[in-house]
Amino acid sequence: MNKEKPSFARAIGIDYSGAETANSSLKGLRVYMADVGEAPREVAPPPSPKRYWTRRGIAEWLVERLAEDIPTVVGIDHAFSFPLRYFEVHGLLPDWPAFLDDFQRHWPTDADHAYVDFVRFGTAGNGAAREGSPRWRRMTEERPMTPRWMLSSPRRSRSTKC
Repeated sequence: MNKEKPSFARAIGIDYSGAETANSSLKGLRVYMADVGEAPREVAPPPSPKRYWTRRGIAEWLVERLAEDIPTVVGIDHAFSFPLRYFEVHGLLPDWPAFLDDFQRHWPTDADHAYVDFVRFGTAGNGAAREGSPRWRRMTEERPMTPRWMLSSPRRSRSTKC
């Protein structure tokens, strides 16, 4: 039997929730890690006066893990994708680095005391210039169209033999 070597030796999963500051200790921020052949385990935040992870703390911890010589795959439960309509309306090329630069200029929530609501309500940044619409959908959220041939052909039951 030919067993392929796994492409990754470690997996990291991050539940990335929270709309406060980059340094806010938030119960909804969780980190899990598993090495090949082991069960995932929750990773506690580094020792500090803060009880829970912060967004900045997760970013710093993740940079350290990815600098190690261990092939790692990371999954983040976060809406990093944006609807293509967002790029069209705001005249942006569908380019990840350019998008991140533009987004950070308008939504500077990485600043120490910048709450998401500060940007949302105009106290910081210029979030109003980069708003979207709740009607816009990411490609993964769009319902696929059913091909016409599937609608017009007679359906066969599972017990039908060809």
